[in-house]
Amino acid sequence: MKLSDFKNRLKTVQDIQFVLPNGDAVPAHFHVTEVGQIEKHFIDCGGTVRHEKVVSFQLWEANDFDHRLSPTKLNSIIDLSEKVLGVEDREIEVEYQSETIGKYDLAFLDGRFHLNSKQTDCLAPDRCGIPQEKLKLQLSDLQNNKTSCKPGSGCC
Repeated sequence: MKLSDFKNRLKTVQDIQFVLPNGDAVPAHFHVTEVGQIEKHFIDCGGTVRHEKVVSFQLWEANDFDHRLSPTKLNSIIDLSEKVLGVEDREIEVEYQSETIGKYDLAFLDGRFHLNSKQTDCLAPDRCGIPQEKLKLQLSDLQNNKTSCKPGSGCC
């Protein structure tokens, strides 16, 4: 979800609710302790130079059970980050404490913001020797196939 979409969604809710990938809700007394932009300049395993930017939100909770962040207040924090830091309209990455700091993508469904798990991946599988996944067929499918299975056809 891009920052502009998040801001527009904030205008449609009375309370901000974040849901973890396992379905549990982030406690309502959470704080947004950081809003910023993270830039990552790197080389992937295939030797390609890459540059990524994301908007970062850090969610945190403490023993401040009376704390409730309103959509209006969060929008004003975001507006300030855009003005002072030059935060751009980029995809949002949410940081939230679990066993370690987890990083999540963000989606909006049924009036709540959902933290979606992120996964690592090889960005250059064709250049660093990662074998492509082989086509999986059932033997019964081959018997019903009118064409023969020839070497190099990918059927065996």
